[in-house]
Amino acid sequence: MTIAYWCILFMGLFPIVAAGIAKKGFEGYDNGMPRQWLAQQTGFRARANAAQANLFESLPLFFAAVIIASMANAPQNRVDLLAMGFVLTRIAYLICYLANWPTTRSIVWLAGLVCVVAIFFQI
Repeated sequence: MTIAYWCILFMGLFPIVAAGIAKKGFEGYDNGMPRQWLAQQTGFRARANAAQANLFESLPLFFAAVIIASMANAPQNRVDLLAMGFVLTRIAYLICYLANWPTTRSIVWLAGLVCVVAIFFQI
């Protein structure tokens, strides 16, 4: 399995980390109605839940980029580096979201998008 494929696996699971942070401590958590409970949260829980949603939203384009690049026999070392760059930016993105650093978060988000678009240009 290539590094880029490992990045796909990691990113497919990473939003679960944000979900876990949002539910950390489970204070009054209602597993029967988790979305309603999360909608009532504030602070780091609300930010972790928003980060979770954005992490899921970023997956289709990243997955497509890596798979298409692989099918087109793009230079694997470049695809691997860009995929790792995307993973690192998404980790930083979650940290920025939790720390409530909106400007830095937006810059990091843009860097991740650049990594994904750059994968397409390796074809």
